[in-house]
Amino acid sequence: MNRRIIPIGPYHPLQEEPEFFKLIVEGEKVIDIEINIGYNHRGHEFLSPSLTYDQIPFLVERICGICSNSHPLAFVLAVEDMAHIKVPERALYIRTIIHELERIHSHLLWLGLAGHFIGYNTVWMWAWRYREPVLDLFEMITGNRNHYAMNKIGGVRRDIDPGQITQIEKVLNFVEEKIAMLTKAVLDDPVLHARLKNVGVLPKEAAISYGVVGPTARASGVVIDVRKDDPHCAYDKVVWDVIVEEAGDIFAKAKVRLLECFESIKIIRQCLKNLPDTPIETRIEELPPGEGIGRAEAPRGEVFHYVRGDGSHHPVRHKVRAPSYMNLPSNEVTVKGYTIADAALCLAAIDPCYCCTERVSAFEDGKLKYTWNDLLILSWKKTEKIRARYRK
Repeated sequence: MNRRIIPIGPYHPLQEEPEFFKLIVEGEKVIDIEINIGYNHRGHEFLSPSLTYDQIPFLVERICGICSNSHPLAFVLAVEDMAHIKVPERALYIRTIIHELERIHSHLLWLGLAGHFIGYNTVWMWAWRYREPVLDLFEMITGNRNHYAMNKIGGVRRDIDPGQITQIEKVLNFVEEKIAMLTKAVLDDPVLHARLKNVGVLPKEAAISYGVVGPTARASGVVIDVRKDDPHCAYDKVVWDVIVEEAGDIFAKAKVRLLECFESIKIIRQCLKNLPDTPIETRIEELPPGEGIGRAEAPRGEVFHYVRGDGSHHPVRHKVRAPSYMNLPSNEVTVKGYTIADAALCLAAIDPCYCCTERVSAFEDGKLKYTWNDLLILSWKKTEKIRARYRK
């Protein structure tokens, strides 16, 4: 049987960073994959030492537009670790609220994309419709729907007033009801069970071996979450659960993300109820020489920042590790053996960071074989076949 190569990326709507995958296929079956990264070198680690400590959170929140709180949070945690800075309690609670609102809107974004790709455009529309009020909350609290600029060394830049608390609670009630409806629709749908279960499976042993993080790990039965393992912000002051599934397939990943939204809502409500009456920042005049690390649980998993300073107003070294970097190699396991119709969805199941252009085509003997739309149609046709089976 002829082997063909189907390129996906470097820019693709379901791959949220520039990543290039070569699928080696025989017929409809993917037999191997080649992963190439490094297309998006933006020089953050190079730029960081040229900026002051106070400027860097604005730089690193642009590493990812979707989880733009995670990187500045990890950075300020690293500097506070280096300088042994105690952050006021109210700031810790506000950081937690912003971080969990970000998790909700990020998970809904992924759910919408996944729904579109398998031909469930209603799920796409619903998920993105219910994400909007969460983005409106960011605009109300921070002035921006993305790039919130909330974190600063020693605390947060903005407070949350009583009127905003009322509005946040109102939106949480609305979003909770709608996510419950979405969750029931997804978990009860036999077509989605047939379409997503036992597809793109990452066994627990492979998850540990590849060192994956976040929902990718938790969907494979690995109980790992920085919020529990290395408590920061107010996560050790509220009651919540780590969501873990055992199957390791795409359905498990979707279920983990949906159920995590409810945990986020639970965390935010407790933070709003128990918001301490303290200042929102510790004033920092000088930073000593030293080094520190910051870890935050982004929607996609652990974000890690390392900072080394020499006592000046600039770091001399700043190292960043994003969760997609850890999760990407596991595609070597999750894609092989499945069909072309499943391949792009398997790659997207880790929720890699977003870059919203597409470029994909496959050639055989000098002739165009597949375009991106062809892959999309293949995926939709597979869903339709399953739907037809359940209609009988």
